[in-house]
Amino acid sequence: MASSGQRTGIANLPLHYGKVPPWLFERMCQLAREITIVTVTEFGAEEMLRRLSDPFWFQAFGCALGYDWHSSGVTTTVCGALKEGLRGLEKELGLFVAGGKGRTSRKTPLEIENHGHLLKVNPSPLVYASRMSAKVDNSALQDGYQLYHHTFFFTKDGSWAVVQQGMNEVNRYARRYHWLGEKVSDFVCEPQAAICAQAKGEALNLVASESTRAREVITQVAVEERPNKIVGQLNRLKTLNLPQRAYISLEDIHPDRLGKIFLTAYEHKPENFESLLALEGVGPKTLRALSLISELVYDTPVSLRDPASYSFAHGGKDGYPYPVDRKTYDSSIQFLAQTIEKAKIGDREKLEAFRRLRAWR
Repeated sequence: MASSGQRTGIANLPLHYGKVPPWLFERMCQLAREITIVTVTEFGAEEMLRRLSDPFWFQAFGCALGYDWHSSGVTTTVCGALKEGLRGLEKELGLFVAGGKGRTSRKTPLEIENHGHLLKVNPSPLVYASRMSAKVDNSALQDGYQLYHHTFFFTKDGSWAVVQQGMNEVNRYARRYHWLGEKVSDFVCEPQAAICAQAKGEALNLVASESTRAREVITQVAVEERPNKIVGQLNRLKTLNLPQRAYISLEDIHPDRLGKIFLTAYEHKPENFESLLALEGVGPKTLRALSLISELVYDTPVSLRDPASYSFAHGGKDGYPYPVDRKTYDSSIQFLAQTIEKAKIGDREKLEAFRRLRAWR
């Protein structure tokens, strides 16, 4: 049922507002198109997906296109430039782009299906992968960042990658999530391979390996206990003096309003946590409520480990707060530089792109 998936990175970026100037976006679309054409021609569409799923390469790519490299806007603008730049070339390249920012992100399933006649595979697993990657990062991992951008890249053979971003209006940072769909088939247990973030904190992490037993208990509660019993347990928990933990809070959870969702789960009898997460309407509050029951009623705690580990934006040559990953860093820049060299763009655009890459280095 599920398509394979691997989250390959998370990046935290300062939350900036505003729009990119039209003159710059037009040039970004042109350069993004040429770099993609060369990459797909030389290495194949799947390699372009691997590059987009690499937070280091994506960051260098944004720099080469001319955008403010440490801003949250680099995510939405680079993805938008790719989508616009490749428009009309999808069939020729075998590479497709769906989704985007805000309301556009919700059109992703329809856009995937609209390309179905050009694909060699059934688009349904791609729609599922798009939906589940968003659900994991917004509901199964509750780290304080609300998703507002989701771009889904895929090939005619069914390979895919995701670049999505959430915002935290309290700390005024955005966090970017990268997925690559070629290695891991389990969406709900340690889907990430590399994590980059500004800072670590506490998060309700239902996809951590330490949460394996909790996922089982949560599914059992949703399947075996009648909805009115779950609502009753939550109402009793509201009268307790609960521990001061980031996610253990019933202040914004209204048990009676969740009754309909609990009934849906009870009637559908999901066979595992992934199936439960995939149900329509099962979101952050539903999972937080079931996590509370798992921990406080059945003594099965959920992991509070934030999967973010570091940010490439703040590595230093002296090794503080962590050593710069120079091998990956240099590899990304070298690959882009070679691709720009082969791209059919004007000398001035090439020169400016090279200068931006050197400045970032």
